[in-house]
Amino acid sequence: MKRKDAAAVAPTPGMLTVIAALTLSLLLTGCGAVAQASLKSVGIAMRGKPDIAMDADSIAASRFAQIKVTGAEGGAILVLGNIDGQRQAWYSSDQNIVFLQHGLVVATHGGPVELRGMSIHGKNPFADLRGVAPGTTVKRRYDVMPGYRYGMTVSGTLQPLGHERLSILGKTRTLLHVQESLQGSDWSAANHYWVDPGNGLIWKSVQAIAPDTSLEIIQLKPFASDLGK
Repeated sequence: MKRKDAAAVAPTPGMLTVIAALTLSLLLTGCGAVAQASLKSVGIAMRGKPDIAMDADSIAASRFAQIKVTGAEGGAILVLGNIDGQRQAWYSSDQNIVFLQHGLVVATHGGPVELRGMSIHGKNPFADLRGVAPGTTVKRRYDVMPGYRYGMTVSGTLQPLGHERLSILGKTRTLLHVQESLQGSDWSAANHYWVDPGNGLIWKSVQAIAPDTSLEIIQLKPFASDLGK
C-alpha cells in the first residue's frame, strides 16, 4: 500500500457523522444491554478499560450488525456503520474504527496504536480460507503509527489446524482453525482464524495490527451478506 493509500483509510467527516447517527439511533431505539454497552463501552479495547458482558437476546434483537473487539486490556462492542466496496467500517461511539475486508483487519482508527493501512501483494486467500493449502504464503505491507513505521514488509504462512468447536453467545459451532505465522520487519507473531465451513465467514480471529499489538475479533451479529443471505 502506498503512503497515500494508507492515508485514505483515515475517516472522513462524513464517515464520522455515522457515529453520531448510530449513537442517536441507539438512544432512541435501544434500552437493553446492547444499547447501554454500545453507548458506554465501545472502543474500550483500545482505551484500556475493563471487559464487558454480552447479552445474546439483546444482540439478536438489535438491528445493527455487531462485533466484539478485545485488546490487551479490555473488550468493546462495535457496530457496522459503513460499507465501501468490500471494506466494512465498524464504529464505536468515541470515534474508534476497525476496518475489515473479508474478515481481515486492514486498518484501525483511534487508540494508542493505529494500523494506518495493510495491503496484500499477490493472491489474497482471505476471501475464502476454507480450501487454503498448507504452507500458503501471503505477502503483506503494514503502515503503523506511532513511530511512522510505514512500509513494513511481512510474510505470512498459513496452516490449517483442523476443526474445533467454538461457543459464541451460547451457540456452539464447528469451525476450521487456520493459523498464520508472521515474520519480517521486526515481526514475529501468529494470527488465528476460525472459519465457518459452510459459508467461509471468519467467526473469530486474533490478528496482529503491529509487531507488539493484536486484536481479537468475534462476530456477534454478522452482516447478513456475510452469511450468504
